[in-house]
Amino acid sequence: MPRSFRLPGLAARFLPAILSVGAVLAAWESYVRIAGLPPATLPAPSRVLAQAFAERAALLANSWPTLQATLAGFAASLLIAFVFSVLIDFVPRLRSALMPAFVISQTLPLVAIAPLIVLWFGFGLLPKILLVALVTFFPMLVALTRGYAATEPEIEELLTTMGASRWKRFRAARLPSSLPYFFAGLRISITYAVVGAIFAEYAGAARGLGIYILNAKNNFRADLVLAAVLVSALLTLLLFSLAVLAERLAMPWHRANGDDLE
Repeated sequence: MPRSFRLPGLAARFLPAILSVGAVLAAWESYVRIAGLPPATLPAPSRVLAQAFAERAALLANSWPTLQATLAGFAASLLIAFVFSVLIDFVPRLRSALMPAFVISQTLPLVAIAPLIVLWFGFGLLPKILLVALVTFFPMLVALTRGYAATEPEIEELLTTMGASRWKRFRAARLPSSLPYFFAGLRISITYAVVGAIFAEYAGAARGLGIYILNAKNNFRADLVLAAVLVSALLTLLLFSLAVLAERLAMPWHRANGDDLE
């Protein structure tokens, strides 16, 4: 389809979100100005954007360690989720043995577990990778196992009659059927990845958005805190968009209803 015909649809898709966010920002700006609130209490959006621009070098320098920990932790999370999903699929008894432990791992409060992980593993990259993996692997594990179970029985029966081994049936039928579920879990998990990295930095780090937010808070600079929050939100949106792009590349025939960024 020509690009000139796609642009109006693209604009119509994003227009409601733009209008709603713009309305919230306008109301926020108006309230701060009318109420005369000091910036230390509630800075106006215009001040947050101005300070974000003024501090762009520091924000960029602190964004890279956070992004590095996020990507490394999420890569570890993908590997862990895939390995355990395959084990559970091949050995069903492992589900009842492992799933309760995985569920319990998701009930652990980050604010309590993050300092312990930093205490055990130091102030380097490893504790941040572990925390990001901890908060992101479970949705992907559930999505993958659910995807394997959604395989059409007729396809597996056909492969069995053709003499396909258990691994070949998994690779030819169960793994492809899990792709839509996997990417749904990927979208959910990726939204937690940056938050997990920032929490890890809060517990102990030399650089990163978490440390930047902590220092700004200790200096009563609410505008800089919100500027860092804005950057973390933009990073999350970027990673989410990359997940959507990966889904399109892996499944060009598939379009999620109402969820992708078409």
